[in-house]
Amino acid sequence: MVSSDRFTVNASILFTELPLLERPAAAAAAGFDKIELWWPWVDAPVPERSALDALRSAIEDAGVQLTGLNFYAGQLPGPDRGALSIPGQESERFRANLKVAADFARSLGCKAFNALYGNRVEGVTEQEQDALALENLQLAAREADRVGGVLLIEALNAPESPKCPLVSAPKAIEVVDKVNEATGLGNARFLMDLYHLSMNGEDLAGVIERYAAKTGHVQIADNPGRGAPGTGSLDFDDLIGRLDKAGYDGLIGLEYKPGDNGSAASFGWLGK
Repeated sequence: MVSSDRFTVNASILFTELPLLERPAAAAAAGFDKIELWWPWVDAPVPERSALDALRSAIEDAGVQLTGLNFYAGQLPGPDRGALSIPGQESERFRANLKVAADFARSLGCKAFNALYGNRVEGVTEQEQDALALENLQLAAREADRVGGVLLIEALNAPESPKCPLVSAPKAIEVVDKVNEATGLGNARFLMDLYHLSMNGEDLAGVIERYAAKTGHVQIADNPGRGAPGTGSLDFDDLIGRLDKAGYDGLIGLEYKPGDNGSAASFGWLGK
């Protein structure tokens, strides 16, 4: 397995046994210098400045780098994740969050933003939702570009998110291409989450070969169970080797459930 320097810890799924403000230091104590986060305030796309300042200080004091941040996406984890394609309040919350999230990330040197599609909803056609999604993703891409960043578009998995329309690599890539064509910025990229793609039954080697050049970030968890590498059946030595061969040299996010022994005990697979 590659060096731990290649990895960034998702502190919204790991170290959740600790309060949010203690997680950056816990990641540092476990030997990591990079973290990523889902939007931490599920009910507050525009939180109080004191909350933003406190999280910024916790990250800076821990000496870790924030490398990725989700735009507002509602309740994570959960089947109702995502917001940007849902008309009404959720879409409005997504838009309200864009500048806040981008400015917060820029203050910490973070330049990668994940924007999650919303579920299909009743009373609105798929075409209407997709048109709204494209409109909002253009806004997100421009906001990311304003702070020198990239917009990440992720495929989830159908068994866990059956109402999400982006549940395959080709579908996510289709959206990436549409956003780049619409904005002309070229800063929309594929977030290749190998756990979700595996849950969808996709050929991971083929996905890597076809789409590594359009990939802006990779996330991993083993399957089944969404645990640490080695708890399931995926061969991460092989998969990461394939990513390297395909030219992907970016970070790899650890977005797995830590298991019963806690987050700090879940990194033994790294051989640190």
